Amino acid sequence: MAYVITSPCIDVQDQSCVEVCPVDCIYFDEGEDRMLYINPDECIDCGACEPACPVSAIFAEDDVPDAEKEFIELNRKWFEDKAAVRARVNELKPSA
Repeated sequence: MAYVITSPCIDVQDQSCVEVCPVDCIYFDEGEDRMLYINPDECIDCGACEPACPVSAIFAEDDVPDAEKEFIELNRKWFEDKAAVRARVNELKPSA
């Protein structure tokens, strides 16, 4: 199991979670992404990121709210197909 970043992170990107992650498994491309992503293959399930998030966007995979379940796959898929995930994020929350 890994932790997952969900929709409240979109357009926030506070990066407090990045600062506390002991294995540096949280990523985004500056200027390209509207949110951050946790690599499920690198996450050690320590939970340090969850309380650091100022918008409560991070959940243990088993605790992701039903309305946010799609973000489990989006976090995973970002490491394989960034363009597709960026497009889906833009569909879910169009830019202002």
